Amino acid sequence: MEFRIILLFYILPMFLSYLLGSIPTGLWIGLLFYKKDIRKYGSGNIGATNALRVLGKIPGAIALLFDALKGFVPVILVKTFLPEYSYLPLFVGISAIFGHLFSIFLLFKGGKGVATGTGVYLALAPIPTLIAGIVFFISAFSTRMVSVGSISSAITLAILTLFLYKNDIIFVIITCLIAILVVYKHRSNIQRIIRGEENKF
Repeated sequence: MEFRIILLFYILPMFLSYLLGSIPTGLWIGLLFYKKDIRKYGSGNIGATNALRVLGKIPGAIALLFDALKGFVPVILVKTFLPEYSYLPLFVGISAIFGHLFSIFLLFKGGKGVATGTGVYLALAPIPTLIAGIVFFISAFSTRMVSVGSISSAITLAILTLFLYKNDIIFVIITCLIAILVVYKHRSNIQRIIRGEENKF
């Protein structure tokens, strides 16, 4: 009975969330509607920023929205319908982020997790996420580099959880690890920033 509960209420929601997170929105929009593989243009990334750069504002905005919803929707559904499983929303959210980072549809390659992670944390911790969002816009628009905004907001979110959720050590540790992973996924951007070669908008 215990195994069935674990399978039904933990493993299955996490797996479905991972599959949802794995959908490479920007890439599929480019392939289906524009006959373009956005991995061959711009930064080569599959995320919304490169979709906007390669495909235009509307498809880029759609990719951004859907990437965020991939994280937001499964967390909200679990919080609403399975509230008795306290850490399940966090685990489901992590699964969505990992789906975007390591997509099963792309042989476990993927994007950088910022939009999906934002959706996840809007559902889990809205106030620090909104503050991190403000930091993103200030950093991105002052430098004209989305990567700087993404890195700054990930670090900001981790720092805020250290103060606002200090009694929930599991949540803090996982959030910090996710932030580190997001920064790591931006390592090529960091190298280009140092060289003065990073793409600007």
